Order: sequence, then structure tokens, then C-alpha cells
Amino acid sequence: MPKLTPRFTDKFDGIYILCEPGAYAQKETSEEIKNISEPFFLGEKPVTQIFWQSIMQSNPSKFQQGFESALRPVESISWHDAQIFCEQLNLRDDNHHLGLDGHWRLPTLNEWEYAALCGKNTTWHFGEMEKELDNYAWHAGNSGAQTKQVGMKKPNDWGFFDMHGLVGEWCESKVKDSEKCPVKGGSWFTESESTKPFATRWLDSDKKSDGVGLRLVWSPI
Repeated sequence: MPKLTPRFTDKFDGIYILCEPGAYAQKETSEEIKNISEPFFLGEKPVTQIFWQSIMQSNPSKFQQGFESALRPVESISWHDAQIFCEQLNLRDDNHHLGLDGHWRLPTLNEWEYAALCGKNTTWHFGEMEKELDNYAWHAGNSGAQTKQVGMKKPNDWGFFDMHGLVGEWCESKVKDSEKCPVKGGSWFTESESTKPFATRWLDSDKKSDGVGLRLVWSPI
């Protein structure tokens, strides 16, 4: 992906970066090619507590201590809460960007994996060396048992921060005829295995965890 990838900034100073259509393969089953057929703009960072509170008028997060807490990721939200957040955003007048109309939603499971891996067929976007993980992710081995301010680690090659840790992120892809929904990415309390982009936790849609938040997609209509 070129360095000057199209992007925009919303009214809350969040940056959204274009992910163009493409394909990627699962590391564990390299024969399985997954295609991304439509472009989408993904949030550069997870949704912060201050952003959530500005829209929802409340902050459910456990980790609210410290002067930088507003810039920590929102957590302790359910999949349904995340859906309501997106609905509230779509009611606002911030749905027109780069000359296009669009709408806010969660990423699909495949979109999330594609962006986390930067379209590569590797264990992490940076390759296979686990020792490099600390440069990109907050996890059980380095978090000090709490969340941190978003965007403090290195971004991946496409410019996305905190894809491998800090908080897991709800995805849109709910299981048919089930209340199970996917959470992608590791978190501040999980081990390195969960930070791999193909690792998926399936949680009840009403489950709330201090290790789960969200990241937004803006889709052109």
C-alpha cells in the first residue's frame, strides 16, 4: 500500500485510512485465500474513552485513572453497545468525506485480518519473530496489568496502531442464528498467542470485558 494512502479526519480528530480491495491467505492454511472486494476506511486507532463519552454521554471503562485516561481505549462494552455507538454516529452530520457519502460500522472479521496483516501471509504483519511483538503491542507480558493510551506503540505498515494488543476489538461478523460475535486482536491481559491476527475469540454479544473495545470502519455508499 502506498505511503500517501487516502485518509480523512473526522470531527473528533480520528484518522481513517483507506484499505483498498485485495486478497490475503491464512498463515495456518495457506491455501485459503480470502478476498476483500470493497474498499473501506479503517480507524487508525481504537475508539478512545473521550470519543465514546462524547457520543454516548457515559464511560463504562474500568481504567479511568490518570490524566491520560481519556485517551485510553474504551472497554467494558458489549457487541450491542458497539452497534448502538455506530448507530448514534450515523445520526450525526459527519457522514460525508472525500466527496463521498458513507456510514459507520464495525469491521468484518476478514476486513480486520486484512488490515492487521497488511495483506501479507505471515504470522504477524512484521513477520515471524515474536521478540518484535513488544514494539507493536501491549499484552500480558508488558502492560503492567492495565490499558495504556492508544497509539503509543509502533503502527503496522499500513499505519494502524494497536492491532495486536491493548484491547480486543469487536467485529461485525456475528454467527448466524447465534449470539456469538468475534473479537480480534490480543489485549493487555492476554498472552502473545492471542495477538496473532488469525486468533479469534467468540464471545456472547452481551458480554462486557475490560479487555474488549472497538475500532470503526467508514464505508463509502
